Amino acid sequence: MRKRSLDDFHQTRRLPPYVFAQVAEMVKAARAAGRDIIDLSMGSPDMQAAPQVIETLRERVYDEDASRYSDSRGILPLRQACADYYDQRFGVALNPDTQVVATLGSKNAFANLAFAITAPGDLICCPNPSYPIHMFGFVMAGGSVRHLPAEPSEEVFRAAERTIRFSVPKPIALILNYPSNPTTITAEIGFYEEAVRFAKKHDLFLLSDLAYAEVYEGTPPPSLLQVEGAMDISVEFTSASKSFNMAGWRMGFAVGNEDLIAALTRVKSYLDYGSFGPIQQACTVALQDWQSITDDVRAHYRSRRRALHKAAEEAGWHIPRSETTMFAWTPLPKGETDSLAFCRRMVAEAGVALSPGVGFGEGGEGHVRIALVADEARLAEAAQRVGRAL
Repeated sequence: MRKRSLDDFHQTRRLPPYVFAQVAEMVKAARAAGRDIIDLSMGSPDMQAAPQVIETLRERVYDEDASRYSDSRGILPLRQACADYYDQRFGVALNPDTQVVATLGSKNAFANLAFAITAPGDLICCPNPSYPIHMFGFVMAGGSVRHLPAEPSEEVFRAAERTIRFSVPKPIALILNYPSNPTTITAEIGFYEEAVRFAKKHDLFLLSDLAYAEVYEGTPPPSLLQVEGAMDISVEFTSASKSFNMAGWRMGFAVGNEDLIAALTRVKSYLDYGSFGPIQQACTVALQDWQSITDDVRAHYRSRRRALHKAAEEAGWHIPRSETTMFAWTPLPKGETDSLAFCRRMVAEAGVALSPGVGFGEGGEGHVRIALVADEARLAEAAQRVGRAL
């Protein structure tokens, strides 16, 4: 039998090379050569989960039934804790039995819901730039993507209106992601209100990625589900990864419309038996203590954000200020046009790894994303290194 390439397989043929994997390979090679690389490319928190969360995991690992299969939907105390969090944080009432499902991270949830609701050839409207799973979850499910502006403005709805008028079939869903990864932009509640009106008028689902709900300065970002009537057509995705420094634990949630949650739950039941039970129990504690834990997380990122900006300005590298997410999103320096080439150069010349904007879609070209996944001193050093390389 001849050797196969990725282009021989239907699904992988539809997926471009994962740009972030290319950056990771550069970092790996440089470190293997003995170089000190400050890796700010992947949004993988370097801080520990809260002590009470870790202690709960340690204790529950020894339970007699800890190693058995769990519930694919998530254990009831975890789903109840998620519902309580939504009630306390957003004033949104959720039924933990029918409107909440625990997932293996929000990325997994997005992909599984895409499989649940997408028929071959279906269209979805997605911001560009955007986190890759927003687009490619639907591509892998056999759908196609029409791009929208990432800025939460009237132009989003004008672009979606054009797509509806000139596309056959018309779109089935509109994806929202605020605070945005990668752009860090946040939407106001008025934008969500208009999104609900628009979606109901055109018979669209709204899928909202709220993974960075708790990483902000100033006014807390709202939830789409705060809007009257949003529950009729919407699902929202959250995650323990960034809010609670639990990225590797793989815990996320999908909440909202009962029919969409039921569809996701059915698909998910065929694919997994849920997260390791003690992890679910530990995440329950995180949600119950969400206010104190997220206060601490926010303080760390606020300090890091300021350290990066201060050092970058001193080094002659201008980074626009942001107040949300664990990222900075910045245009390429003058004279640079290729984000992947720039990131390669920074690994080679500065020993700093960044994420190329093109990895988030063609709308991200001309930018890089910087993850605040090092302490203040290392972030300052990274900015100084890039400044010298420039």
